[in-house]
Amino acid sequence: MKAIRRFTVRTVLPEPLRQLEELVLNLRWSWHHETLDLFRAVDPALWQTVRHDPVRLLGEVAPERLERLAEDRRFLRRLQDTTEDLREYLTAPRWYQSRADGPACIAYFSPEYGITAALPQYSGGLGILAGDHLKTASDLGVPILGVGLLYRHGYFSQSLSPDGWQLERYPPIDPNGLPLTLLRERDGTPVRITIGLPSGAVGRGHGGEAQGRGLQAQVWVARVGRVPQLLLDSDVEENDQSARDVTDRLYGGGGDHRLLQEMLLGIGGVRAIRAYCRITGHPEPEVFHTNEGHAGFLGLERIRELVSEDGLTFDEALEAARAGTVFTTHTPVPAGIDRFPRELIGRYFGGVNETEQVPVDRVLALGAEDYPGGDRTVFNMAVMGMRLAQRVNGVSELHGQVSREMFGGLWGGFDTAEVPVGSITNGVHAGTWVAREVLEFTARELPSVMESGRGWEGVRDVPEPEIWRMRGLLRRRLVQDARRRLRESWRQRGASEAEVSWIDDALDPDVLTIGFARRVPSYKRLTLMMSDPDRLRSILLDPDRPVQIVIAGKAHPADEGGKRLIQDIVRFAGSEDVRHRIVFLPDYDMALGQLMVQGCDVWMNNPLRPLEACGTSGMKAALNGALNLSILDGWWDEWYDGQNGWAIPSADGLAAPDRRDELEAAALYELVEDHVSVTFYDRDSAGLPRRWLEMVKHTIATLGPKVLASRMLRDYVEELYVPAAASERAMVADKYAGARTLAAWKRRVREAWPGVAVEHVESSGEESPQVGARLSVRVVADLGGLGPDDVAVEAVYGRVDDSDALIDPSHLELDRAGRAEDGRTRYVGEVPLGRSGAFGYSVRVVPSHPLLSGRAEMGLVALPPAPQGMTNGDLR
Repeated sequence: MKAIRRFTVRTVLPEPLRQLEELVLNLRWSWHHETLDLFRAVDPALWQTVRHDPVRLLGEVAPERLERLAEDRRFLRRLQDTTEDLREYLTAPRWYQSRADGPACIAYFSPEYGITAALPQYSGGLGILAGDHLKTASDLGVPILGVGLLYRHGYFSQSLSPDGWQLERYPPIDPNGLPLTLLRERDGTPVRITIGLPSGAVGRGHGGEAQGRGLQAQVWVARVGRVPQLLLDSDVEENDQSARDVTDRLYGGGGDHRLLQEMLLGIGGVRAIRAYCRITGHPEPEVFHTNEGHAGFLGLERIRELVSEDGLTFDEALEAARAGTVFTTHTPVPAGIDRFPRELIGRYFGGVNETEQVPVDRVLALGAEDYPGGDRTVFNMAVMGMRLAQRVNGVSELHGQVSREMFGGLWGGFDTAEVPVGSITNGVHAGTWVAREVLEFTARELPSVMESGRGWEGVRDVPEPEIWRMRGLLRRRLVQDARRRLRESWRQRGASEAEVSWIDDALDPDVLTIGFARRVPSYKRLTLMMSDPDRLRSILLDPDRPVQIVIAGKAHPADEGGKRLIQDIVRFAGSEDVRHRIVFLPDYDMALGQLMVQGCDVWMNNPLRPLEACGTSGMKAALNGALNLSILDGWWDEWYDGQNGWAIPSADGLAAPDRRDELEAAALYELVEDHVSVTFYDRDSAGLPRRWLEMVKHTIATLGPKVLASRMLRDYVEELYVPAAASERAMVADKYAGARTLAAWKRRVREAWPGVAVEHVESSGEESPQVGARLSVRVVADLGGLGPDDVAVEAVYGRVDDSDALIDPSHLELDRAGRAEDGRTRYVGEVPLGRSGAFGYSVRVVPSHPLLSGRAEMGLVALPPAPQGMTNGDLR
């Protein structure tokens, strides 16, 4: 008989052991090995059984064992030392505290977080990155406040059917069995967050009556080191069943369900922050960081607050909210962006649910694809997020370029290069992803790397036998755990014990090991390696240079194509002749990911370029001494240098996808056969692959300082958070005088802009010009009733291609030279001729105001008409 409800009964710890609860409730243990050692000492056998989950450990440890520990003076000393170390970590000044200009608090919104496998609230790269962001903020002392949802079933657990088809299971999660506490008012009652909904939006009551009272949620608090994380949970008594199910699972359900999740995350998240800061005295955020469009509605809630509480108009509130908002896009794939039918948004934000402060027509305008090529029937969450943020970035240099092309329509007539979408390349949290042995070795041999992040070149002096010994240890650990997981999977699929005896010899701890672990959308091409099965077999079974491949990955539950790719791999890997050389390990999660990035010699990645936004798994592998074998996409396009791994040639220009796959697969096979395996098995008299180890050293020395999340977060602080806080303060000062001024100025500029024109352009000095000379440019512009201080007139100049398009141009603001006879305004300037070759220039008028983040912010530009006798429309 099965229980109808499951819940967790927490252990009452003896008084001498109460500090264990303090340690458990701070997720710093997930990356602090000394704390994990202490938990292991509570009951070593049980620690293995509960898969290193300290909450389960304390819930299942025998009372007799706790009584013995309470009298064990050595254990109590360790407990006291570990607790004091945590308290010192939480309070001592760190990197951020040495700065004087940073925001007092940054609110960080994400729909998923990968903190630890024991808190399964993530599905893939976005969540893992968000978890690393919070952990690194804690390590650096950056005052981030995380906001997300608590999913009662998390993301699915993956298993395989007997014929290799992916099966999903959503195990229930009891928040009382997680390292969380419930946010309560000072009188002890749980905090309730409510968001208004149209009647019937979340189902009907038991008698069939429409439910229109709104969606309610409680707030769980996790402690990620120094960083509080607020997780909203709709599974409360005040909601009917359909409302309770809003936070049932990550990325589940249809349009209404997904929309409700995103409204709760964005609108409810801001309200949860206000409650948390009111109750605890925590500083209010000055900066709001939106990760992808999922949390975009937070901007609407901030506008509502500013209108209702501070008396601003919608436009003034929009400027105040935008100034302190950062939007990060994490996908170059349009299908990865949430887009809802406009009528659905109209139903949830209009009618009886419409508020005076946030009119539904303004909401719809924010998410409208009202640019060339856009779909005017949908509401685009990423587009709304960008319109509600003054600063936007992608997550690698290449992804920034792709994003400028994808979203360039939002910024009107500006060239793609000037679209105000920057980039900060992702990084990874070393404490989470680097093997303990590597961290301890680094602390011992290269202490400056651990203490200050400097001195990476010192790795070149590390004895090669020591690196090879460590790599062998990590490879053996992966092989041992892979065998355990493989046996569990085959038994679960129905195989008898006799039928899995071969697994004892599956994989070889001395064979070149390639890792491939991803989500499984089609563009990541899980099965590219199987394009020529016979050639793959010959690589795996080479008698002199064998290769083994460890694979993991989950397909979205609704992605039948992705599931077929997994089935193809599983069936191939089940073939008797190769099953000891290629394995698929089900249920890819953080724990398996750690084993793979630590134990593999090569990390393989073969997405369709340029559809990988960043791809941080290869970074994690590199920090553990692995080499990358990848298509030049994401971070690898940026930091591959020819010595830190291998680049798979990409046939970008081919229109036929099958032909492209065929060519790139052939290139992959050739690299593995003629370069990767040759280098790995080329041994000296001592049995060491010297060239391989030189590449490993070079990889760590050059990539180490780049791929760390500490570098990434410093970039966010210096390039985005600090400027956003400065902009926000400028808007808020003197009762929002800046926001009121900017909103009025923008309205005036937009109304006048149709009358702004470049009337006349002339230049002198282009006759036989030489490098070092200057070109005098004179412009007459009609400002359409705007004042000279409202605009900047610029010369745009530089090299030109065969079609007269300017290549990587420079900009020179021209000086005002008085009024022309007809009331127009004259401008002059001198353009430097700094290089030889084909040269060109043009001029333009753009809005100018000290509170703008850049020239392109408004998407307005006035260009000169094409001169007579020219057909290309460009001035020379």
